[in-house]
Amino acid sequence: MEKTQVSAEIIGRVSRMEAALVRLNDAIATVEGALDTYEQMWDDYRALDSYYSGKAWWEDLEADNQGLLPEDLPRGVLSEDALYDALGDAEVLRQRLQEIAQSGYSSKN
Repeated sequence: MEKTQVSAEIIGRVSRMEAALVRLNDAIATVEGALDTYEQMWDDYRALDSYYSGKAWWEDLEADNQGLLPEDLPRGVLSEDALYDALGDAEVLRQRLQEIAQSGYSSKN
């Protein structure tokens, strides 16, 4: 094919596919970074789950209720709803990723 025979259709197709390749590579990098974070978060999940289901959380809550903790100490972890919701959200995310992995990929079509 001579250079003069390249149509606008071919140029457009190559441009669209190049843009798709760039988007795919960007998405892969983003997902890989997110998955690294996801893997690391499970250490925190396990620690929080153990804390929340053990007696230490109750002891810490009681100390807070008695006013024994410093007033400027962040204590969101002692909020039963916040901790319970975060653990639940992590589980929902795990299930979603498992479903995506089992289906091979998610299609919007």
